[in-house]
Amino acid sequence: MARRSCRHSLLILLPLLLAMVPESTQLQSSQTWSLLKIQQLLNYPPVLSTWANHTDFCYGGDYKTASAFVECYGDSVTQLHIIGPGGAGAPPLPKTFSIDAFFTTLSRLPDLRVLTLTGLGLWGPLPGKVSRLASLEIVNISGNYLYGQLPEGLSRLGSLQTFIADDNMLSGELPGWLGKLPSLAVLSLRNNSLQGPLPESVRDMGSLRSLTLASNNLSGAVPDLSALKNLQVVDLANNSLGPAFPRLGRKVASVVLSGNRFSDGLPGELSSFYLLEHLDVSRNRFVGPFPPTLLALPSIEYLSIAGNHFTGLLAANMSCGENLRFVDVSSNLLTGSLPSCLTRPPSSKPDESKVTLVAASNCLSATGGGDVGWQHPFLFCQNQALAVGIVPDQAHSRKSGAKAGLVAGIVAGALAGVVLVGVAVFLAVRKVTMRRAKARPPRRLVEHASSAYPSQFFADARYISQTVKLGALGIPAYRTFSLVELEAATNNFEVSCLLGQDAHGQMYRGTLGNGTAVTIRSLRVKRSQTSQSFNRHIEMISKLRHRHLVSALGHCFEYNLDDSTVTQLYLVFEYVQNGNLRSRISQGTEGRRLPWVQRISTAIGVAKGIQFLHGGIMPGLFANNLKITNILVDQNLVAKIGSYNIPILAETAKSEGGGGSKYPSDRLRFAGWPTATRWTSTTSA
Repeated sequence: MARRSCRHSLLILLPLLLAMVPESTQLQSSQTWSLLKIQQLLNYPPVLSTWANHTDFCYGGDYKTASAFVECYGDSVTQLHIIGPGGAGAPPLPKTFSIDAFFTTLSRLPDLRVLTLTGLGLWGPLPGKVSRLASLEIVNISGNYLYGQLPEGLSRLGSLQTFIADDNMLSGELPGWLGKLPSLAVLSLRNNSLQGPLPESVRDMGSLRSLTLASNNLSGAVPDLSALKNLQVVDLANNSLGPAFPRLGRKVASVVLSGNRFSDGLPGELSSFYLLEHLDVSRNRFVGPFPPTLLALPSIEYLSIAGNHFTGLLAANMSCGENLRFVDVSSNLLTGSLPSCLTRPPSSKPDESKVTLVAASNCLSATGGGDVGWQHPFLFCQNQALAVGIVPDQAHSRKSGAKAGLVAGIVAGALAGVVLVGVAVFLAVRKVTMRRAKARPPRRLVEHASSAYPSQFFADARYISQTVKLGALGIPAYRTFSLVELEAATNNFEVSCLLGQDAHGQMYRGTLGNGTAVTIRSLRVKRSQTSQSFNRHIEMISKLRHRHLVSALGHCFEYNLDDSTVTQLYLVFEYVQNGNLRSRISQGTEGRRLPWVQRISTAIGVAKGIQFLHGGIMPGLFANNLKITNILVDQNLVAKIGSYNIPILAETAKSEGGGGSKYPSDRLRFAGWPTATRWTSTTSA
């Protein structure tokens, strides 16, 4: 009975044991044909030289190499790996190659989960029929010649976890359907020709762990990525992204933003990224203090802030993380001395080599030890910090401005009497001029000499100061601008923003970040001068602020980083776009002509502007080439003098041996500019 029981048990288990053995060790004939067809379509590359009709693709080991192999499950292909010579750089396949036919053949491998086709010379647009490979989980098609936009068919690959298409020629914008790939963890499109902004749908890719879009033509702001809790690697280098540093989750381990247009400062939250190992923000436009806490992050190994405008005082007693191995702080505006933790090994690991450090082109001192390389003089960093708009204690300045407004109100009555002295004489002349404006060419307005005022007027500096404050009410505070701001305001000084040019430089129309329209006057500086030599001129220009002047709003220096000399000076003024006084009196339509009441108000305003130029600043500005065409009218019909003499233009003209403009080279003009570009008569600047 016992023997019968054993035999009975074996009969029951035998079918189960047989079920565990693969039904066939041979690949389906249709899939064998597909693999050989792929070999043919790829023009029989050397890496597939072992493939033939008799090849056992699934379980024969002789044909497999590191560059070409197939993995199967049962009798079906699940993985296909074909890697060209060197992984990339193969020439394009012949003109007879069809990318469409190639993917049609691939689609006959329905269980394909992993596909590697790198450096094979594939060319053409990636076809939408890639969606037929519904089981795909990992795709690497790098190092080919694929072009065009990413096909929407990819959005139907619900199991796709990794998509790598580096070193191709893909173009167009990143599609919004990327957010429809719920399982995508790795997206790498490095070194293509993608353009436009990153789609907002990127924030919906909850499984994303690595985002690599370096070396494309992407632009605009980076979407908020802080909700991507699994994101660990972000590489957006060598694009035109910016200006704000992207918001990221705190699990991020590597952030590469080099070679973009990021500006402002680094966010304070970076100091709490305790898993951060690699941070590269080099070759951007960052400003503000460098946070030394980045050196002390517990996981940080690589840190580069080179080629920005970071300021701050480094000290020998600053701390560094134990894992830090490379630091590049070169070409910034840092002062002080290098932290000792960067110049020698940590005491806990005396046998290890010190940190690799690059610190040249700052304003650092060598007294703290370490090789700091070539450094700028200390004053250079101070002046550069001002030039990029890093001005300390701005809040205090705003408070002082508010107090100035109160003082200005107190002196308003006293100033009115002085102004009316000049107005009375001016109105008599102006009335005749306006009546004859239609029949005659523009006449020069008479500027009455300031000698009519008592000498005490010039001696009383307090009175002049209050006059300046009174006239400047309602005008934004004068400040230094960064070159980044001016480039953003003019779209990198695009030709369409050019209003005119002369022997000294160009004049552009721009729009600041807060929406304020401005005129930007660039002055080429041919003589090698430091910013200190311009200080007295800047002091004068900063006073040109009055309700009835095209007022100065600020300036910006552009430096030669090699010798600290100024190569370009930018002056920022109001933009007035409502035409000049002549067009509003004699040339405009009936609806645009100023009524007599408004003409009188305009004449009074011009007289106030003249009085300010002659006596409201020290020294006064005379010979301002005042014409009816140089009086501009803003949207509130307020008259503004748009041509006045400043010494810096005269000195520049003298140093260059004269100017090339038909207009006097020593006057700053905002109307009637000669230009080879398009010009609208209603535009002032």
